[in-house]
Formats: sequence, structure tokens, C-alpha cells
Amino acid sequence: MYQIQLLNKISKIGLENFDKTKFAYGDAIEAPDGILVRSADMLEMNFNDNLLCIGRAGAGVNNIPVDRCSEAGIVVFNTPGANANAVKELAICALLLASRKVVDAINWVTSIQDEGDNISKLVEKNKSKFAGPELKGKKLGVIGLGAIGAQLANTAVSLGMEVYGFDPFLTVDAAWRLSRSVHHAQSEKEVLECCDYISIHIPYNKDTKGKYNAEAFASMKDGVRIINLARGELFNTPDLVAALENGKVAAYVTDFPNADVIKAPNTVCIPHLAASTPESEDNCAVMAVSEISDYIEKGIIKNSVNYPDMELPAADGSYLLALHKNIPNMISSIANAFSSLGVNIENMTNRSKKDYACTLVHIEGEVSGEVVDSILAIDGVIKVRVI
Repeated sequence: MYQIQLLNKISKIGLENFDKTKFAYGDAIEAPDGILVRSADMLEMNFNDNLLCIGRAGAGVNNIPVDRCSEAGIVVFNTPGANANAVKELAICALLLASRKVVDAINWVTSIQDEGDNISKLVEKNKSKFAGPELKGKKLGVIGLGAIGAQLANTAVSLGMEVYGFDPFLTVDAAWRLSRSVHHAQSEKEVLECCDYISIHIPYNKDTKGKYNAEAFASMKDGVRIINLARGELFNTPDLVAALENGKVAAYVTDFPNADVIKAPNTVCIPHLAASTPESEDNCAVMAVSEISDYIEKGIIKNSVNYPDMELPAADGSYLLALHKNIPNMISSIANAFSSLGVNIENMTNRSKKDYACTLVHIEGEVSGEVVDSILAIDGVIKVRVI
């Protein structure tokens, strides 16, 4: 029975997808084969030797020590696209909040609740303070055209906006999902310079930390309105606050508030609600459970952030999966380990992802302990599984 540790409350609909004859799950499991997590901080967590994988029910993995997992042969999955519609809907809301000063208006109305018969007069007298532009006809720049960014771009087109999209890593599948009306920007600079609204949908990492700073703001149009439902750390906070105070940025709507941004003018701070819908939580949990189950039972890797996608056609016999460094001669070394022991390989595939790689081998009979030991002895091999 495979043991799955739950570090957060996980959707029941998702958990029901575990095969109860093969998997047991709970929050008190001490030596899990897999971990299912949402937002729990795992950065200082110690991992047992038999841990095979971690499934993140969501897109971001900044709460997981991915580099340490890679070194230990622990496959980390996320669930790209499972919460895309939820985030897209909040991004549309954010565009409206950035334009119409709805939050300020509601707060002001609350402040006059004791004015009795004067409320109507006060409303008519003060409503002009909260006027804002329409979205129709304005230019929206979407930076990052993954599952969320693409949906936002398409929806914004249907709202009558002129949409510019930029993504240096745009895949063919993602391009097919985009409306033909979305302008393909040749650079991020083009988006920053020409758009009235900018919505950010890129990952946070060491290369993107503080990416949007004084230099970036200077290249934008005066009075630009910015939506950030990606990660707060993408923005240099002091530079952002300065741009809000001097009016360069007319509005900033974020799902990641901090003490300085909350106090800055013309901001709307949302408490990380982008994916907080029951539908999103169900979708993420279902996908994460499927990824964990497929990997533990079949050695299939899909949507891993640290190891490449990996699968061979199902067939009788056994499979051996080797997780290893992406270094020369690894394929031949693994093949030689089989042939030197007189074992014939029926099928074999190898794929890499940056510094790490996987080799999946199918043979007709059983994989012996000798074969496993021989492959583990190869320099650069991290973990070997027999499936």
C-alpha cells in the first residue's frame, strides 16, 4: 500500500481519485511514498529516503525545495492550467478594479451610512471622484501566454480591448489557443511602451526577482495600470511605490500584498484569492492525484517541474526508471548494464530537462537486483525504480 502524506486540506473530489486498494492518505503519515501539498512551507522539511514524488495542487512551487528534491531524485509535479479559469476571472475583475475605483467608492459609501436622508445628495455630489476609464478600445499587454495569460488575452479581445501578448517561451499549443486578434509583440519592451494596461503572468525565480523596477516603469506609458496576480516578488517594491506616488503608475492591483504596497496610493490589494474557488481546488487536486498515481504505479512523468516528461507504451514485463544527471554517455552506460548481465532491452527512452534526465527501460522478464545495483553504481545516477 502506497502512503501519501497530505500537508494541506485537499479537495475530497481529488482524493477520491486515488485507488483505495493501492493508496492510503492522511496528514499523520510519517514515511510517505508521495506528498500532496498546496501552500504549506516545505523549504526546511526533511524527506525520508523512500519519498518518490511531491504533487503541488497549484502552479507555483516556491514553497517546495525543488533543487534539493532534484538532487535526491524526488519528482516534483505541479498542475498547470487546472486553476487557469479561476485566475483569468479574477484578472478580468482586476482590470475593472484598476479602472473604475470601485473599492474606493464602496469604502466611501460605507463611510456615509449614518447620513440618513442626505445619502442620495452626497452620492450625486461625490460620485465624480470615483470616475474611471472603460476597458473597450484600450491596449492591454499580457506578459506570459501560458494557460492563464492566453485565456485572459482572448477574453480581453471579446471585451473590445486591443491586446498585445509577449512570451519568449510560447509553445505551439499555446499559440493555437490564442485568438488571431491578439497582437504578437516582438519584445517585452514593445508591450511596456505601448499598453495602457499590463497584466503579468510569468513565473517567479532568481532571474525574474525584482524584474519590474524603476527602469521598467520609466519605459511604460504615463498612467499605466498594472495587474499582478503572479507573484509579488516580481516587482521591486520601493520602485513600485515611487511610481505609484508620482503617478507614473495610475493603479496597481495585486494578489500579493505587503506592508509597503498596502499603504501606497492607488492600489487594490487582494489576499491571494486568484485560485480560491471550489472548482479550481477540485481541478488542481484531481490533476495532482493523477500525476502522483501515474508516477508511483507506472513511472509516467507528466507536468514535472524538475524532471522531463517520460512514458513508454504499456506492455507485459517490467520497467526500470533511472533518474540521473544530464551528462554524456549515460544512455550507453545504462544499456551496457543490462547487456553485460545478458538482459535484452525491448524498449528504451531517454529525455532531459536542464541538469537532470530520466531513462525508462522495458524488458520482458523481471529486473534483477544485479541490474539495479549495476545501474546505481553508474556515476551520475541518483535513483533507480523498478515498476
